[in-house]
Amino acid sequence: MTEPLRIERQDRIARVRMDRPALHNAFDDGLIAALTEAFEGLGRDPGVRAVVLEGAGASFSAGADLNWMRGMAAASEEANREDSLRLAKLMRTLDELPKPTIARVHGAAFGGGVGLVACCDIAIGVPAAKFGLTESRLGLLPAVISPYVIAAIGARHARRYFATAEIFDAAEAQRIGLLHDVVAADELDAAVDRQIALLLKAAPFASADAKRLVREVAAAPDRDRLDHDNAALIAALRVSPEGQEGLGAFLDKRSASWAE
Repeated sequence: MTEPLRIERQDRIARVRMDRPALHNAFDDGLIAALTEAFEGLGRDPGVRAVVLEGAGASFSAGADLNWMRGMAAASEEANREDSLRLAKLMRTLDELPKPTIARVHGAAFGGGVGLVACCDIAIGVPAAKFGLTESRLGLLPAVISPYVIAAIGARHARRYFATAEIFDAAEAQRIGLLHDVVAADELDAAVDRQIALLLKAAPFASADAKRLVREVAAAPDRDRLDHDNAALIAALRVSPEGQEGLGAFLDKRSASWAE
């Protein structure tokens, strides 16, 4: 049995490649478990500065594997709940990964594949990529991935695409916020590399913790508490070793120690 995932290291960058090309990198319990384990390990690895998520073959990820869906359709409600919780853990692990993440979307992404794209901090695709939240065609909804997709594209677009299950192209994905950039296929790697270069020039803690700040600010109901928390955060950062190095490098007109 082949491994559903490949992890390659290049300097401080980890590339996580879904490797089920014959099945368009569709999810089953094995791929979900492998991705979750990989992201948990990379999150703890101090030698990793950023993570690139990509797919082998023609597609990024086609969503749920048909055989897996067939098995879950015959399973009990409790078994389906536990299975869905494992998918929810994967999405949350990627969304909260304490490293910057880049989705390299070279082909189609459907269902849970859209969820993976939405969970990444930066998403870059090619014009030929197609996207769809097609669950309603099966009498289902993209419930588990919905927090991340709604955060990416907004409630208004989500209401449309959750209900219609229509397929949309890369230009529309960029317009609604699922993709940040759309580039020609032969420029995709260069576009990813440009984002990596920018991330490596940023301070490691700052670039990794940016998503936590955004998440907390977006969810904060108490503006007074938010002001105090943010003031405390910037104060702590300014006197931290990383903050001192960054400020010192700026004032001395030199490169910071972490910059490439």
